Amino acid sequence: MSEINIRKTFLKLRSYCESQQFKGWDPYDGLNSRLFQAMPFSKYRLPRLAWIQLFKRSPINLRPLVGVAKEYNAKGIGLFLHSYCNLYKNDPRDEYLARIKELGDIVLTLRSKGYSGACWGYNFDWQARAFFQPKETPTVVATTFIASALMEAYELTKNHDYLDVAIDTQHFILKDLNRTYDDDGDFSFSYSPLDHTQVFNASLLGSRLLSQIYTYTGDGELLEAAKKSVAFACKHQQENGAWAYGTLPFHQWVDNFHTGYNLECIAAYQLHSGDYSFNDAVEKGLTYYLENFFTEEGIPKYYSNQTYPVDVHTTSQLIITLSRLDRWEENKDLIEKVLSWTITNMQDKKGFFYYQLKKTGSSKIPYMRWAQAWMFFAFSEYFLKEKETKNEPRTKLETTN
Repeated sequence: MSEINIRKTFLKLRSYCESQQFKGWDPYDGLNSRLFQAMPFSKYRLPRLAWIQLFKRSPINLRPLVGVAKEYNAKGIGLFLHSYCNLYKNDPRDEYLARIKELGDIVLTLRSKGYSGACWGYNFDWQARAFFQPKETPTVVATTFIASALMEAYELTKNHDYLDVAIDTQHFILKDLNRTYDDDGDFSFSYSPLDHTQVFNASLLGSRLLSQIYTYTGDGELLEAAKKSVAFACKHQQENGAWAYGTLPFHQWVDNFHTGYNLECIAAYQLHSGDYSFNDAVEKGLTYYLENFFTEEGIPKYYSNQTYPVDVHTTSQLIITLSRLDRWEENKDLIEKVLSWTITNMQDKKGFFYYQLKKTGSSKIPYMRWAQAWMFFAFSEYFLKEKETKNEPRTKLETTN
């Protein structure tokens, strides 16, 4: 697929997201339903799980019928913020700088209150199998992506509010998240302050954030904690290079984009710390990732052992992972093949990307955080990496009519 067509594809996506003012629905926002909240069983675990799964799995968007509004999702805003930073670095236009300031200010207003440091959660109650999280309960996942975006925004705007808030997230990571230790004293960060689960990608995102903050503060305590949490995750890597999602019995699946998270987080820790003692885990994990999650036709597989559902997040994460691991040029054919397949099969004529394709009952609902923000971010990484590898001065991305 030509770079010109990729740019046109991105501009269609950008036009859609900007027309929606970056607000939208989410696969997991079913509990925001005013109808469900009025029901007597809405406080119980099983009905909440069933309701969320109904909305997540339904190929028909039921949200307008039951009172689920389009809203800002803090993590989604963070991804858009990081994306516009990438676009500005690629082509320093005033309109991109204005978006950076707009989105940076929005995400600061979405912080969760009452914790040891700056942090963010989701704009909906969320019932998982392992725990329940009320709306705006902060998570290490949302916090890491947003803080990373704020650091990028600071580098371009020199607005110290962005950097100060990003640095402040260290207190949330170190003081509010629970830890599970192994016999060596290494540990896993919890997903949120309300659980004790060991989810490898979540814990590694905490490691990544601490190592990023270290580059500004030089505080060795941050690297020490980051290294212990990286070591914990690497001990749980399987011999073939894979990671299960977590340690609980019902977390034993191996999936595409969480594997990508793990790889880019360990690589980020190594980059910021200068400690490359975990590089064997990265190499083994990357080999497994590339050999097991993409078909010859360019279809990105969700799970290592089956193709469907095809989730758009798997495509975005491929681009991000190979960019962050600096494995772009040797995998360019795969990138182009997967991106071309995704654009052909998963982009709507209105510009947005579908959530998931299945053998039956595909979900083509335009989720803002899960699909649009991630693909927007992936395109921005793609353009930056192409500029870097071709040593071009900058890439013009003309506006749409």
